[in-house]
Amino acid sequence: MTDRPLISRRHLDTGALLLAAGLSAWLLWRPELIQGLPFGLRLPLVALGVWALGTTFARPLAEEGEMGRLEKLVNGPWSQGALWGFALVLIGRAWLI
Repeated sequence: MTDRPLISRRHLDTGALLLAAGLSAWLLWRPELIQGLPFGLRLPLVALGVWALGTTFARPLAEEGEMGRLEKLVNGPWSQGALWGFALVLIGRAWLI
């Protein structure tokens, strides 16, 4: 028996990409999830979404191109946390509307 982890880094990256693509499509389909908020709440949520989705989509490019600083930035734990936090906020917002 080998000591390979049950879920590899590649599986996690694929899941994060699928989540980011799904959130992007969902926001195109239902933009009122963010548009319905007051500006003071909308601006930080848009910034969080840009960070979360942008770093998720940039991760494979940074790793393939061996871009040191960008790779450190997109592989940080806060990037994954931002993606899941953004997803939870959108799910909660959809549930309340």
